[in-house]
Amino acid sequence: MCSLMVVCVLIPRFALIAALGDRHVLLAEPAALAPEPGRPQLVGEVSAAAETFGVEPGMRVGEALARCPELRLVPPDPEGVRSLWNRALDRLEAIGAAPESDVPGQAFFDADGLRGIHGGHLDGVLAAVRRALGRVVRIGSGPSRFAAYAAALQARSARRRAGSSGPFASAGGAFTVPEGAVRAFLAPLPVGLLRARTAELAELPLTLERLGIRTLGELAALPAPAVAERFGHPGLLALDLAHGRDTRLEPRRPPEPVVERLALPEAASGPQLERALDLLVARVLARPERRGRALRSLVLSARFVEGGTWRTRATLRQASAEAGRLRLALSPKLGALPAPAESIAIEVEAFGPPAQDQGRLVEDRSPAAVRRARIAEAVGQVRQAAGAEAALRILEIDPDSRLPERRAVLAPFPAPSEEARS
Repeated sequence: MCSLMVVCVLIPRFALIAALGDRHVLLAEPAALAPEPGRPQLVGEVSAAAETFGVEPGMRVGEALARCPELRLVPPDPEGVRSLWNRALDRLEAIGAAPESDVPGQAFFDADGLRGIHGGHLDGVLAAVRRALGRVVRIGSGPSRFAAYAAALQARSARRRAGSSGPFASAGGAFTVPEGAVRAFLAPLPVGLLRARTAELAELPLTLERLGIRTLGELAALPAPAVAERFGHPGLLALDLAHGRDTRLEPRRPPEPVVERLALPEAASGPQLERALDLLVARVLARPERRGRALRSLVLSARFVEGGTWRTRATLRQASAEAGRLRLALSPKLGALPAPAESIAIEVEAFGPPAQDQGRLVEDRSPAAVRRARIAEAVGQVRQAAGAEAALRILEIDPDSRLPERRAVLAPFPAPSEEARS
């Protein structure tokens, strides 16, 4: 029986590549993503040439230009990043993969179900990924998401030693970590690698380094009770990662693209933008793909006259198909447009229940019922805006335990579905 293998697909500097478009030659020069309009003045992803001057992502623009006066600032293109990455995910799905992706340029999928259609072995799956995405992609595989990501970071050096033997097999430029060797592979890696797994672990590596724990092997050697008492849930998650364990993958849902775009006259503003917004809302509501459903979350985007794009999300308090309510939610976003735009677009990001659903004939209007309904609606909004794990509740497990981490756990809040509330 084949052991579980997760494949990581990694494209470094993906946002910068997408913003450059056909100007890939600039990747050989000092270049960095400029700050997004209205955001803090920090550079985004940087080229390898810029890194040699000490320019790093998240550095202030003034400091970056002081270190590298020749640094070229590239206007960010969030719309181009999203479109290009969605096409890459579509190519992965075309070979049979069910990818999970929270960050553009980084995706994971379970390879076990694909062996049979790609030669019966993992190398066939990895070769299919390479054919689908090209040579720029780094591919790593391992028994968990975290191990596969760490392997993908080693893929470049694996190409140079593809003919070597050892516990870490490489094929076609990919780097594979067998299940029995995952602890040995992760042990010498720095604890800073934990930051890439989740925002929950962003501050933990710095604390570990101050305590003298600098590698994942040193972290894995610590006893679980001591880690739980000192660091709580983040510490236990980091300990699992250091041992090569991770949570299950959550493949993305098939998208339902409903997008309407409208070109604007030169220097459009004020009433012209409001009229364009009214027209886009009417077009979105008239799309047959909506199938009578209300809209829960919308994205307003724009392409600037001087290059680059802008994108912002509007999540409605209650799903609606009324043009007036949609305009009311989107108008403030339109007022935040940071530069003259050549076109604007509305995209439906999430649907609600059918707009024509009939309400209950007898409805409980007691204070407790109203409070439950409001909490359920708030939970739905938070999950749509920040993810499924954004709204949790506390469950008592062992209230008398001397360890605070064992007294209670976090569990998903049991919010009823929109269909049940309508």
